[in-house]
Amino acid sequence: MAAEIGNFTLILAFLMAIVQSVVPMIGAKTNNVRLMLVADTTALGQLIFIVIAFFALTLVFVNSDFSVKLVALHSHSLKPLLYKISGVWGNHEGSILLWVVMLCLYGAAVPIFGQALPVRLKAMALGVQGMVGTGFIGFILFTSNPFERLANPPADGSGLNPLLQDPGLALHPPFLYLGYVGFSMAFSFSVAALLDGKVDALWARWLRPWVLSAWSFLTIGISIGSLWAYYELGWGGWWFWDPVENASLLPWLAATALLHCTLVVERRHALVNWTIMLGILTFSLSLIGTFLVRSGVLTSVHAFATDPERGVYILLMLMLASGGALTLYSLRSGSLRIGNGFNLLSKEAGLTVNNILLVCATAVVFLGTFYPLLIDLMSNDKITVGPPFFNLYFGVIFGLIILFMGIGPLLKWRSDNWQSIARPIGFLLAGSFLLVIGFLLFGLSVLGGVGLALAFWLFFGTLISYGRKIRLGRQSLSQSWQLAKRLPAGVYGFLLAHIGVAVMVVGVTSMGVWSQETILMMRINQQASLGGYTVELQKVVEQKGANYTAETAVFNISKQGRVLGSTSSERRFYPVRGMQTTEAGIYVRPSHNLYLAIGEGDEQRGWAVRIYFHPFVSWIWIGSLFMAFGGFVALADRRLRLPKLEPSRPASDQSGKMEPAQ
Repeated sequence: MAAEIGNFTLILAFLMAIVQSVVPMIGAKTNNVRLMLVADTTALGQLIFIVIAFFALTLVFVNSDFSVKLVALHSHSLKPLLYKISGVWGNHEGSILLWVVMLCLYGAAVPIFGQALPVRLKAMALGVQGMVGTGFIGFILFTSNPFERLANPPADGSGLNPLLQDPGLALHPPFLYLGYVGFSMAFSFSVAALLDGKVDALWARWLRPWVLSAWSFLTIGISIGSLWAYYELGWGGWWFWDPVENASLLPWLAATALLHCTLVVERRHALVNWTIMLGILTFSLSLIGTFLVRSGVLTSVHAFATDPERGVYILLMLMLASGGALTLYSLRSGSLRIGNGFNLLSKEAGLTVNNILLVCATAVVFLGTFYPLLIDLMSNDKITVGPPFFNLYFGVIFGLIILFMGIGPLLKWRSDNWQSIARPIGFLLAGSFLLVIGFLLFGLSVLGGVGLALAFWLFFGTLISYGRKIRLGRQSLSQSWQLAKRLPAGVYGFLLAHIGVAVMVVGVTSMGVWSQETILMMRINQQASLGGYTVELQKVVEQKGANYTAETAVFNISKQGRVLGSTSSERRFYPVRGMQTTEAGIYVRPSHNLYLAIGEGDEQRGWAVRIYFHPFVSWIWIGSLFMAFGGFVALADRRLRLPKLEPSRPASDQSGKMEPAQ
């Protein structure tokens, strides 16, 4: 019964989406307020029906209803409850339904929180949102229905992919989709602005919270995925430049540029067309990522589908959404009012340069990801673009981005002079130069010195910028403290996010330059040394989990003859799927990790053991969480609150038509 209810509410949501995509647009065209307000009702109704459908799917998974094909293929009665629930989105059909839940959630938030928005702009934005919803709910109904029944259900299911049976992967997709789908709001309001022919500070102030929240959620989602790959896959790395990893990085980079652009539009009404373009581009890159993992064009642990027909459907949606928006942009962008000018030495100029570099970084990742796929499609030749390409070109561009991140906040809006920034830049240059020279003199890695110098540059550049805002050193500490308490939340969000980038740079640099590894065969009581630690294989035992068997190796860890503790690594076997996974043992310290992973072996030959010493690797995720937290702190900024307009909708006569402004 739950499956039938879910299927029925999916159909109702689909009809709601069609109405939402048509009626408000007609209302905007004819200036009919009643028709425009239909968008509010349908957005809320669509969310209600989609949530019911999602809970219905969750119910059939929890109850192990194997008469539903999706449950039979991706669940098992012996699976723990957490993974029965996460199994809802651990497959193609369920993950697309989760995608649409997030889409409807963002759409319904517009009438709830956007009552002060101009009704015409809101109606057109929700109309565009309805078109996207129509496409994706139609995709579910016509190609990927999660409620399809089996005529002859099996006694038990096939189980979820063992690699996905992990708390990290239970959380990764929801956060990722909150980011991916949140950019649909930037897309919808960008298209609505083109249709309306008007972009102002109110539009930018409304757009920025949506971009901030989506960017913050996507940051968390990427971080969780990276952390999962680090401890679950047993390879000892945190980022492999896998095509699906890159698919999540692409919209993040574009959204970072968009986030800064909305600030310029709000404060100076500059970079208007560029901001509109980024709003379209960011969501288009999210759609490209969705296409990549569901088209069958690649094989990856992250990929959900291998059916090319589904990929064709998404490709068609991508072409209609992005192609239509870009066509509209080419026709209407010239009619938008161009903003105020600014000097070469100004905050606007710094943000513009940073935007250009972020787009260049996006282009590098896009080229490195899709060029091999394009060559394979056109000529059947197999080429690989690996980490060396990305590390070199992306690393250089990102280094330049950090340089401007350190300088940009020190500049004033519209115009500045060199004298006002000479001292702080001189301090940053001197400190960075001394770091690099010190590494060179002590025979350490110069590349490592450059990376830490960039972290120093950004960290202290951010602190100097904050110190200027509270006039530190120019007045008493009590006065600076009072000023600090009055600063808006956005300032502290900026502070946390930029410091988070600096912390992350320390971790990335240390991992790339000073990590150590060794691979050897170890017998019981045999020892190995790495990174100043001595590792002893104490025992290997057989264990049984809820739905797997495991070979568990216990290691003692000591340093300079003193035993510090122990950790264990497992090789798990899931009989339902016939798959093996590796659970790494990680000895975590603030400045480094000691990473142990057991491989195949026996008592006679010993076991293959991989040992890694990873300096400051935890700082990568600590930094990224600082960045995400900074985004959420900035959302509390009172300046993002829309003014309460009375009335909140255009005046209308009895026929529902808008009256001309007096």
